[in-house]
Amino acid sequence: MAILPVPHDVGAPYLRRVNYLAPIVIGLVYCASNSLINEPHRRSLNAIMIAGAGAAYLSGGGLGPWELAFTTAMTYFAFRGLNSWAWIGVGWVLHTSWDVVHDLLNRPLLPFAPESSFGCALCDLVIAAWCFMGGPSISDLRTRLAASRTTH
Repeated sequence: MAILPVPHDVGAPYLRRVNYLAPIVIGLVYCASNSLINEPHRRSLNAIMIAGAGAAYLSGGGLGPWELAFTTAMTYFAFRGLNSWAWIGVGWVLHTSWDVVHDLLNRPLLPFAPESSFGCALCDLVIAAWCFMGGPSISDLRTRLAASRTTH
């Protein structure tokens, strides 16, 4: 989500950078905070989160019955995600594409924040990448990094 709503025609480059940087930081904080949750609960929680993300646009997303179809698809990905990080990652990529559609149609996730769907798309991609890595904790990432240094 964008921290500061900025109309597309405003020429304040530093505000635009916030609209790019903040969602990425939020995604990284989300992934890092998941380190506090042990497996398999971390994966289960993230399956629940993707189901919730699927319903984010239901209260006025503006695409009518397509919003219901999208929520149904996301529920399927969430169910499959109970046993697979890859399915959760695919769900986040699908949500990213839904965010882009809403941004292009000027139907933001948060009506009071015009850039919110764009920001959500950036945040979702960070989370998707983490899911495709298997949803590792910070200590898991350190171990992988140390192992890759010793093999090179």
